[in-house]
Amino acid sequence: MSAQEHHNGSDNTQGHEDQSNQEEFIDVNEVGEEVYDEDEGDIQPDDDDDEEEEEIDTTGYNDEGDHEHETLEIDMSNNSWFYFDKHQDSVFTIFSHPKLPMVVTGGGDNVAYLWTTHSQPPKFVGEIQGHGESVISGGFTNDGKYLITADMDGLLQVFKASKGGEKWTKFGELNEVSEVLFVTVHPELNYFAFGANEGSVWVYQIDEESKSLVQIMSGFSHTLECNGAVFIPGKDENELTLVSISEDGTVVNWNCFTGAVNYKLQPHDDFKGVESPWVTIKHHGHVIAIGGRDGQLSIINNDTGKILTSVKTLDNVEDVAELSIEALCWCKNKTVNLLAVGLVSGDVLLFDTQQWRLRKNLKVDDAITKLEFINDTPYLIGSSMNGKIYKWDARTGEELFVGVGHNMGILDFAILENGRKVATAGDEGVSLLFVTE
Repeated sequence: MSAQEHHNGSDNTQGHEDQSNQEEFIDVNEVGEEVYDEDEGDIQPDDDDDEEEEEIDTTGYNDEGDHEHETLEIDMSNNSWFYFDKHQDSVFTIFSHPKLPMVVTGGGDNVAYLWTTHSQPPKFVGEIQGHGESVISGGFTNDGKYLITADMDGLLQVFKASKGGEKWTKFGELNEVSEVLFVTVHPELNYFAFGANEGSVWVYQIDEESKSLVQIMSGFSHTLECNGAVFIPGKDENELTLVSISEDGTVVNWNCFTGAVNYKLQPHDDFKGVESPWVTIKHHGHVIAIGGRDGQLSIINNDTGKILTSVKTLDNVEDVAELSIEALCWCKNKTVNLLAVGLVSGDVLLFDTQQWRLRKNLKVDDAITKLEFINDTPYLIGSSMNGKIYKWDARTGEELFVGVGHNMGILDFAILENGRKVATAGDEGVSLLFVTE
């Protein structure tokens, strides 16, 4: 990431030593109410939205000099519900708590923040300090008890919740590699995996009994960057399977408990001579989709390791960088058989997952950074480097909502309240929250 050089060596701990006296924390009772409140979606934008938008438009976006001397024309339109602007650099990652109205944002200022999403303005919950480089990935465990954050200097920190999520205390940390590229958390159990720039992949357990982080596996089958991995659901807790992808064109299925390689797909042997640097991976049950930096899309049966189909997503593209598949997402609706594929070119390709034919192409004027279907609905959320967030009906391709307000690209987003809201991670250092309905 280009932000690796941002704020190297800067001290981000000053001014936060007594944050309890400086910031408004979420009330414990309020958190408890939100956990069990099924009417959370009743929140509506206030009547003074215009005033809120005006405040967003005039603070923090271009504060490096006299606006009269700006050479760029900036669209100051904004239809967001509120904003969070504590970060001093690009916001690289955002992810939501599974039960509470709360998100974590990690940025190029080497800090992660926890803040609420149900109140206007948001309430500051806490700050994750200790990172020496950009915080680029993380996640919550399925039960919401633990939080993992990771930075570009190889440090992972794990925090445990107390007081219903009001307080987070450090549980442990790891520094096994020189740079962490991603973190993925098991969808049900207290395991997480991460990949490194030299190709290694690691799996750890958050062990409550020993109150420690226990290494389950470390794998060194990739020769270049390990760019992504997914846990594959097993029959029971005795199965722990991870599939990882690499810049070297390999795909590896791991038995995490033994460290054994169940299968390894090689570029020349298994992909018929196509050596694609794999950059994205998503699974749906026991079927896996992987996307390459060269536009190659392959579908794998994870049970057998067999490649079911391979598709070159676009033809007649002059710049090969435009082909890179930056986002993949399966539609989990049983009546809508679609896989969404997002490219640097700005194309959102919707493939029929039964015949693997291109059903629709939704065009955006800049690179797609992330795609995600709302639960098991056919409604697709997508973000772009053009600074906009989109909501489409994937069945028809109809554009249902466009969120504007960022002056730079959206690098990540989190879907909240069953899709009613979306919170973003902006390259200009601001997070916006949009009401999409």
